[in-house]
Amino acid sequence: MIFHIPWIYVPVRNVLAIWHQLTKYEIPELKKPSVIMRDRGRVEEIIRNMHGAGPGALQVISDFDMTLTRFAFNGKRCPTSHNILDNSSLISEDCKAKLANFPKSHYYPIEIDSSLSVEDKVPHMVEWWTQAHDLLVQQRIKKDQLAKAVRESDAMLRDGYEVFFGSLKDHSIPLLIFSAGLGDILEEVIEHNGVFHPNVRVFSNYMEFDKNGLLCSFKGQLIHTFNKREGALLNPDQFEQLQDRPNILLLGDSMGDLTMADGVQNVQNILRIGYLNDKVEERRDAYVGSYDIVLEKDETLDIPNAILRYITEGK
Repeated sequence: MIFHIPWIYVPVRNVLAIWHQLTKYEIPELKKPSVIMRDRGRVEEIIRNMHGAGPGALQVISDFDMTLTRFAFNGKRCPTSHNILDNSSLISEDCKAKLANFPKSHYYPIEIDSSLSVEDKVPHMVEWWTQAHDLLVQQRIKKDQLAKAVRESDAMLRDGYEVFFGSLKDHSIPLLIFSAGLGDILEEVIEHNGVFHPNVRVFSNYMEFDKNGLLCSFKGQLIHTFNKREGALLNPDQFEQLQDRPNILLLGDSMGDLTMADGVQNVQNILRIGYLNDKVEERRDAYVGSYDIVLEKDETLDIPNAILRYITEGK
């Protein structure tokens, strides 16, 4: 009977409407134990802004290896795009030994050493990638064998990848992948899983094949862990086409991935999600201080999928 009185009914109705909106768009996945947020309020504000602008204002910029792909499965490390080729039958045993030894003993510890500056790390990364690519070129790899190497590998996209790629396609949201890996291989991985949709663009290290289909060199500027920003700036035309998409969801697994969106103009909202896969205790503080959301030992795309569902819901 009381709700028939207008001066009581209207405020109550407004309160109920607000409560409905808050509960309708809650993201329970953000309460997962693997999720760490430096500033939850700021994260929620960014996500609300993205929802308000809708999927038409959004683009996703992501790393590939150990970000869109799993870091491990059943306690075993999964291969990166380089590892897929390094461990395949296309590579001689001597070459495999060389590729396996120098990264583990020297370069990888430098890459993840939080006490070193990026400037100090870059020369080592260039040396690492250049040596690896030179060894691959010596193997005279056949282009038509790359798909077979991927099929026979243990590479796995993260759980929930069908929903992730499918949602981006269904809402026409561009997915820009910046990778220091092997572009030819990672494209095969995406294709093999049936999710290489028209909205996907890849910027990576691509192989050059001669007239006989044999690997003879690598194309363009070398892309390593810490120069993806330069890779972005080398593709201004791509970003100019996305100027009407000022909201960015950025996914990475290294400190170098934080600059992948630096080529984008007029950014309004950017949410950085970082996968902390390895050496969690010693790297946690650096990741939490740099990424908006940190996912510890999380082999899924549950959080990106939940955020995408929130942004696109009702749109």
